[in-house]
Amino acid sequence: MAYEFSKFGRQLGCGSGIEELMDDLGHALASGGANVKMLGGGQPARIPEMNAVWRRRLEELMEESGGLERTLTSYDPPRGNPRFLEAIAGIFRDQFGWNITADNVAVTAGGQTAFYFLFNLLAGQMPDGSSKKILLPLVPEYIGYANQGMSGDLFRACTPTIEKTGPHEFKYRVDFDNLKVDSDVAAICASRPTNPTGNVMTDQEVARLSELAKANNIPLIIDNAYGAPFPSIIFTDATPFWDEHVILTFSLSKIGLPGSRTGIVIGPPEVIRALGSMSAIAGLSNPSTGQQIVLPLIESGEILKLSQEVVRPFYEEKCKLARRAAEEAFGDEVEWFMHRSEGALFLWLWFPDLPITSRELYERLKKREVLVIPGAPFFFGHSDDSWRHRDECIRVSYAMDEEIVRDGLRIIAEEVKKAWKAVEVSV
Repeated sequence: MAYEFSKFGRQLGCGSGIEELMDDLGHALASGGANVKMLGGGQPARIPEMNAVWRRRLEELMEESGGLERTLTSYDPPRGNPRFLEAIAGIFRDQFGWNITADNVAVTAGGQTAFYFLFNLLAGQMPDGSSKKILLPLVPEYIGYANQGMSGDLFRACTPTIEKTGPHEFKYRVDFDNLKVDSDVAAICASRPTNPTGNVMTDQEVARLSELAKANNIPLIIDNAYGAPFPSIIFTDATPFWDEHVILTFSLSKIGLPGSRTGIVIGPPEVIRALGSMSAIAGLSNPSTGQQIVLPLIESGEILKLSQEVVRPFYEEKCKLARRAAEEAFGDEVEWFMHRSEGALFLWLWFPDLPITSRELYERLKKREVLVIPGAPFFFGHSDDSWRHRDECIRVSYAMDEEIVRDGLRIIAEEVKKAWKAVEVSV
């Protein structure tokens, strides 16, 4: 029997570009053998020192009177465990002097859910019949945002400037000269560091975006899934930023607890109250396991030490090894650039004038059991279809074992060189 879906159902339940890609990757991984090189996902690495912390905390909860019951057998309030909310507010007050309380904090079932709530709370169809958008000042941007609008496409993206910063290195920057905030913009949103590129907006860029948002009486949303102060997968100077019109999101996923589905939002109290209401309607309450595991780590400040002394150095070393492997694999035989690696888990590779699209390159690599993500889906909200750059980039994860990353990059380089040689032969 065929059922007719609502507009909401069609928007969320009838497929998306990223679902197609992830499903494709999943099937390729399931049907492949031991040689499959999974460089396409966002799965964080299992860091032994962090795994030891999680085991320790689970043992402590088991031994603590009422610890297991508090973690597994009771609903928290929709906005999150009160002690956890106060701990989050406290660590930011103590470390950064922010004037926030528990009323500025909410928990969601993962960062993805936080953005689903925030985007649809602020943008889309408005009570007066108008339509509002989320402005992305810098693309490419996190593909997980793309299909979250209940009323269709929510995004308007701005073309960045491209600065070549080395022989095979470049960096995207916000083009403030052409960044316009029209009356239909509900909020400005950016991730820091950015998935897929590892780009980190400078403190000055963040301050300018904040001023722009404040002048237009709209919020600035900053996604800190990989950022400061935890998990601190960030390899350059970046000061955590807060103001009364700013909404910040954090997550426990990249510090090593993706299965806990714990997102954290800091924002104006009226936004926070709305998120609590949305959590109650969508799921009654949020998962409490992650909150209970990290609660004493937040209260003691240990989470900051672990982020700085364990998580950041682990990924920084993996990033250096991956960059070196890319330089060895590509050499100077073809034109290629890597986005300056300032954080997150990815290399963003750009092949100017590549004679095939990144999607075609993806298909060729898949046949050789190397799984990456083509670049075009990360440019959602961008209206300039003539910008070929969107089809010249791929995202590669370096969170896997060094040998897998090195072999994968070697095969990528072989396929890129092969594409150029085919052109030379035909000419």
